[in-house]
Amino acid sequence: MKQSTKRVFLIWNDEKPDAAGVLQRVRDIVALHAAIVGEVTAARFQEAPAGVDRIIMIGGDGTLLGVARALGSKPIPLIGVNAGKLGYLAEFSLGEIETDIERLLSDDSLISRRMFLQVEARREGAVVANRPAINDCVIQAGPPFRMITLGVDVNGEHLTDITGDGIIVSTPSGSTAHNLSAGGPIMQPDVDALILTPLCPHSLTHKPLVVAPDSEIEIRAEAVNDGTTVILDGQVSFPLRRGDHVLVRKASTDFLLVRNPRYGKWRNLITKLHWGQPPSNP
Repeated sequence: MKQSTKRVFLIWNDEKPDAAGVLQRVRDIVALHAAIVGEVTAARFQEAPAGVDRIIMIGGDGTLLGVARALGSKPIPLIGVNAGKLGYLAEFSLGEIETDIERLLSDDSLISRRMFLQVEARREGAVVANRPAINDCVIQAGPPFRMITLGVDVNGEHLTDITGDGIIVSTPSGSTAHNLSAGGPIMQPDVDALILTPLCPHSLTHKPLVVAPDSEIEIRAEAVNDGTTVILDGQVSFPLRRGDHVLVRKASTDFLLVRNPRYGKWRNLITKLHWGQPPSNP
């Protein structure tokens, strides 16, 4: 093994059919350039050892989101190797890892700093949940699927009451996820801002809103259903009851993602989500 001070931790999603084979090849490639200090499945990952320089994650975008949330305030750059479907965040192919591994481990200019959220839920004055979210915090009506009413304050000032199916608070990284499907704006990932997107509001005047990154957003459950739920990144959820308050703010640290040096910032948006593509003949 070539001697190096770089320390790499490997994580893979063992539920992906191709992940085991990709892991073996990544292990062989990395061992030529750095010290592998540990490896674990995504389902068992809780924290990385001290002194890790890079984490290489093998799986899909959902796997990467789970790993990033588990890292929390530990700013360790993540390299996502796609063994899933879209590969929007986990954008590296195995061939690109093999070709570019030395630069990915050493070139800090490739690190993209992404904001993430800290979401706190309070019930009768007590904190009942305090979790990070990389993409978004969604409050969704749930069964019996009647409209709900949410009061929204920004920095202590009442903004509006939304009656409808709920609301999305999204980061720029999450703007191409649920926010996009709900008609919210697409934002460049390194923009520092938060997005508020109403879900099916019973109003012609409630439109998506972009607010400053230091905004504290407070959402009050004025009228909710039995199944109304707070959902983080589509993966972590907890119930919302009438009278609950949800506080959403920018986390104090950033989520670090190693970007692919072969492509520009807009490549995934254009080639994977087909943004701006003209209509084609059948």
